Amino acid sequence: MILIRSCAGFEELEACVELQIETWGLDPSEVIPRKSFFLAQRIGGQVIGAFDTDIPGAAPAGNAKSMVGFAMSLPGVKTSSGEPRPYLHSHMLAVRESHRNRGLGAQLKLRQRLEALSRNLRLMEWTFDPLEIKNAYLNIHKLGAIVRCYHVNFYGVSSSRLQGGLPTDRLVAEWNLSSSRVMAILAGKPTVPFKVEERISVPASIYQWKASEIHRERAMAVQLDNRCKFQSAFSRGLVVLSFTRDAEGNGVFELGSPTQAEMD
Repeated sequence: MILIRSCAGFEELEACVELQIETWGLDPSEVIPRKSFFLAQRIGGQVIGAFDTDIPGAAPAGNAKSMVGFAMSLPGVKTSSGEPRPYLHSHMLAVRESHRNRGLGAQLKLRQRLEALSRNLRLMEWTFDPLEIKNAYLNIHKLGAIVRCYHVNFYGVSSSRLQGGLPTDRLVAEWNLSSSRVMAILAGKPTVPFKVEERISVPASIYQWKASEIHRERAMAVQLDNRCKFQSAFSRGLVVLSFTRDAEGNGVFELGSPTQAEMD
């Protein structure tokens, strides 16, 4: 059985650190230490874990040995129209390889949402790689986040094996937790139709290209081409409102003009 709850105690926070290293293969200089996870909890952020209680040595309520995923967020404040607006920035989400493709990522995000709403927080944001098809599908199609911001090489050089040596370009997912759009998507209801004004595609083979020194230039070419397309679209006021995948696994961002219901 999988339990989703806030992490408690140093051992569980240390398990988050270990899963972070396992997931991204980071150089020690880039690893977020246990004390930062602890601090995130103390200052109004979140450290939420997924625990598989069927793992040998697991406690009925889950423990460090049974952790198979976590999500960590930090508190922030935005100033809009002169009014400060508190929000959460979800900085990390990881799921152990043995438990991927079971919907745990979505479960962790949904628990983050419920916890945030319990404190009257209405906005969460996080960055994600524009070349990561699975992440885009989760963020936009399943959760209802919108995207209207592109950062070039946001984190600088990264030792993460998932980055494949490419610049750390990032899209910013905006999750308006109580918007009509998000409420409809989470309830499995249709959203307000919109006119698709631009499509930006990512080939399914991007993962193999990023992992291969021989083909990495092809991945770089896709990144640079899509970077220009996103920047141009966002400068014209377009917003990512949908993400689809075809039978071959290729991903497509669909952009249009947002309505107020989608932005609030």
